[in-house]
Amino acid sequence: MIISHSFFISDMTQFLMGKEDWDFIPEIVLRTLIMFLILLFSLRLLGKRGVKQLSVFELVVIISLGSAAGDPMFYKEVGLVAALVVFVVIVAAYKLISTLVNRNKTIESILEGTATCLIEEGKFSIENVKKEALAQDEFFSELRLKSISHLGQVKLAIIETSGSISVFFYENTEVKYGLPILPSLFCNTLKEIKQSAHYSCSFCGYTTILKIGDAMSCKACGKREWVKSINNKRIN
Repeated sequence: MIISHSFFISDMTQFLMGKEDWDFIPEIVLRTLIMFLILLFSLRLLGKRGVKQLSVFELVVIISLGSAAGDPMFYKEVGLVAALVVFVVIVAAYKLISTLVNRNKTIESILEGTATCLIEEGKFSIENVKKEALAQDEFFSELRLKSISHLGQVKLAIIETSGSISVFFYENTEVKYGLPILPSLFCNTLKEIKQSAHYSCSFCGYTTILKIGDAMSCKACGKREWVKSINNKRIN
């Protein structure tokens, strides 16, 4: 089958430009620059929190702005005035809701959620961890980035409304035996105790002394898998 040169050129033009002419390219450049400036100005109006750690509410605002900015950049039938109206409405709604959030704690908790305690006194708060549906590997990775090697170093860990994790440490003189979160140690789970020592529940971090024999059920969560505890001091 022979494809004519003119058909190939026409097909490639359709592939590259769609239904628009090459004459529309300068207009795309101008539209993009205008929408870029409008988006930049809108984000400036949102304030510093709007471009730092985002809550769910703020993320919705950013996605809405991005959607409103995208179409006018390359769709000829979408006018810039319509997009500008969308931006004004979104920014005004953000300012209004932010004011309500600052004045009413109930609205704040509904829209932005609340901070949740994940670790207290060196072990997991099981109910809170279940509510957050946080993967253990992901959480341990966050802790390791803060130079934490085991939960006995952690007095309190809180997941903030932004998703970031705040950690309060024990002083080195107060560090307890705790569940190791280094991969090489955490993977060594035991169901049979061959040496009397401190052991931590691999599920919740509950720590106790176990003697030689079958591992008992954890008093906090009922699980039966244990990891030998460590009490290394934290290296800053």
